[in-house]
Amino acid sequence: MPAIRRSFPVALGAAALATLLAGCGAGGDGSGGAPPAGAPGAAPGGAAPTETVPTVARDDALAAMVPQQIASDGVLQFGVDASYAPNEFTAPDGTTIIGMDVDLGTAIGQKLGLKAQFENTQFSGIIAGVEAGRYEMAMSSFTINDERTQVVDMVSYFTAGTSIAVASGNPQNVNPDDLCGLAVGVQAGTVQVEDLAARNEKCTAEGKPAIQVTELQAQSDVTLALAANRIVAMLADSPVVAYAVTTTDGAVEELGDAYDTAPYGAALPKGQGQYAEAVRGAVQALIDDGTYAAILEKWNVSDGAIQTSEIRS
Repeated sequence: MPAIRRSFPVALGAAALATLLAGCGAGGDGSGGAPPAGAPGAAPGGAAPTETVPTVARDDALAAMVPQQIASDGVLQFGVDASYAPNEFTAPDGTTIIGMDVDLGTAIGQKLGLKAQFENTQFSGIIAGVEAGRYEMAMSSFTINDERTQVVDMVSYFTAGTSIAVASGNPQNVNPDDLCGLAVGVQAGTVQVEDLAARNEKCTAEGKPAIQVTELQAQSDVTLALAANRIVAMLADSPVVAYAVTTTDGAVEELGDAYDTAPYGAALPKGQGQYAEAVRGAVQALIDDGTYAAILEKWNVSDGAIQTSEIRS
């Protein structure tokens, strides 16, 4: 979930800026659910999705697999970084957390007989929060990788690649294969940070100036920096870049194709018996009954759909 930063002239309309700012901010009432009227969604121009995702019926067999220490209070506590539209972000009220991951997490909770609650926090600290027991699950666009599965179990539910965004028309003639010497922005703690580090090693080896990398805690701030000319490019997950293109009044465009496609995973604490299998079974049930497809279509991210959910530990 990284981003690249650099500066170039982009005219950003007031309406587009307001839409972007609506996706920023900490807090969150943890309610999830459908966005309120006027919320920025995945539809072109930032219009709110109007589709309603039906309530999911509890699966008693899967619910019985959830450890008692998690199920006893009837709540499934999620950690998210609500700055990553359209996957997880805050509605214009500044508190309600909405997005694809929120709808999926809510449906998983319902399948397990639990009420999902979402806490907004910095992305870089979420995995540690799962390890420490603060969160019983985390769904915040986490790419599954070996580093993460050493400390948490992960259940796949989506696929995304890395995309590069630049100012509309690419006035700086950014070459996606050569970012040396450019100012690039990225969200801290994402796989794109590693991507830029590898690119910088290549720049050094070829005797070229280093990429001027700026890391910000919130992806929404990275997108704002790109739209406001403070960076030349940004690297982020493909659905995030696609969303930025539709919500900046034509100020931003995707450069080239997405690459390094990999699965997203829900992060779960290790050593919890059949918990990971319960979550995997819930995701698979949502795929099989069509709820999953409806949620992805609502947020315009159907290209990332998977057919089979798996556990990585």
